Amino acid sequence: MTTLSLTVNGRQVSTEIDPRLNLADFLRERLSLKGTHLGCEHGACGACTVLMDGMPIRSCITMAASCDGVEITTVEGYDDNKLMSRLRRAFREEHALQCGYCTPGMLATAYDIVSRLDRADENEIRAALAGCVCRCTGYRGIVRAIERCIAEKNA
Repeated sequence: MTTLSLTVNGRQVSTEIDPRLNLADFLRERLSLKGTHLGCEHGACGACTVLMDGMPIRSCITMAASCDGVEITTVEGYDDNKLMSRLRRAFREEHALQCGYCTPGMLATAYDIVSRLDRADENEIRAALAGCVCRCTGYRGIVRAIERCIAEKNA
């Protein structure tokens, strides 16, 4: 066992964990944060994407023990975040949601894109989304939602 101390969604957490535990399982099973979805468990689909110190990471291939001292934000941790509120609204209005399985990881990735980029065309957004797989939408609504939030940011 190893001790893990980190901040998750603004809450300090300190606990003993098995050093082989991945971050996704820690979030889902130890903290009951079920919004972090597991898809491929190889880091290829992006459903498990969360923010670690503000940067998107794949929680299924990140060992929880390597997260000591960091800040993790999951989809449950954006309640008062204005940018995430705009992204959620844009996703809804642009029909970027269907089954919803990829949505938590897609929103974390979109949050990063909108935070980092002042301008991005469709191809740049699609390239930035390359690590997130959506089997339902065809990505057009997702891209429009991100374009919309970038435009709002610059208005």
